[in-house]
Amino acid sequence: MTQSGVESSLKGRSLLEDADLTKEQYVGLLGLSERLRHEKRSATERERLRGKNIALIFEKSSTRTRSAFEVAAYDQGARVTYLGPGESQMGHKETVRDTARVLGRIYDGIEFRGYAHRDVQLLAEYSNVPVWNGLTDTWHPTQLLADMLTIRDHCTKPLEEVKLAYLGDARNNTANSLLCAGALLGLDVRMGAPTHLQPAKEIEMIARDLARSSGAAIAITTNVQEAVAAADFIYTDVWVSMGEPTESWSERIDALRPYQVNSDVMQASGNPDVRFMHCLPALHNTDTDVGAQLHEQYGLDALEVTDEVFESAASIVFDQAENRLHTIKALLVATLTGV
Repeated sequence: MTQSGVESSLKGRSLLEDADLTKEQYVGLLGLSERLRHEKRSATERERLRGKNIALIFEKSSTRTRSAFEVAAYDQGARVTYLGPGESQMGHKETVRDTARVLGRIYDGIEFRGYAHRDVQLLAEYSNVPVWNGLTDTWHPTQLLADMLTIRDHCTKPLEEVKLAYLGDARNNTANSLLCAGALLGLDVRMGAPTHLQPAKEIEMIARDLARSSGAAIAITTNVQEAVAAADFIYTDVWVSMGEPTESWSERIDALRPYQVNSDVMQASGNPDVRFMHCLPALHNTDTDVGAQLHEQYGLDALEVTDEVFESAASIVFDQAENRLHTIKALLVATLTGV
């Protein structure tokens, strides 16, 4: 299938989880992202979404996802309505189904960032317009589009030869998407985590099914050295959430301390060109309210990654953040116009 054929195959489609895309469609979106990024940087961008209206539903606050969806839409000539936490009746006085049927008659597409994955599924089922998952408790597919574009930017190898290690809490939405997107695209994916924070069995089964078709290698281990050996990229995510009771933090932090990404872990890869990745925000110092609270309670200067690694030349976290814009823009263009 040609590049234009890949894009047209996505017209009218939703993206709720990573496996909603074929490998060819996924790679096609990355190629479109690169072209749109070039257009923006060279001031040659043309508006493909003029006249389109997009609803942005945020049950959770956001920096990168909201910014990327809004600027992507504006750059392409679309208009957006932001519905923040508590600003719609969805799930309170109106069912998700009813909200979907209303918004689908008004908007050309809907982004959802919230909690229950079933909610974004219902929006897609009943709205009859493309729906994009900006994050649920189970999946974070728009993050992984940006991550895979960043990996292509920083590695001369084809994706099928890339070794990607993830350390820390491997039972969250970003880890789920990383495992399954990596499996879909044929990467060598290693997940290093304590046993009780390793991917759920149903997520692992999805990834292994995808790997059978793509030739991906999947390893899930408690051993940090095994996970990072010869890795091209080492990825981590936050250990604690502000949505969790603080009394649960101590147990999680104790379990995850051996999985902190520090200079020793980067060196353990044996790859002098290894890169560090994080979806952000990161607790890499004590300069935030949460960082200061954690330092006061546990005496830690950093959690999942040290400041030394985060601020090093190996860190490509802000390239990831920027690429949220370009990949989300490609997703909007492909699913709303097919061109």
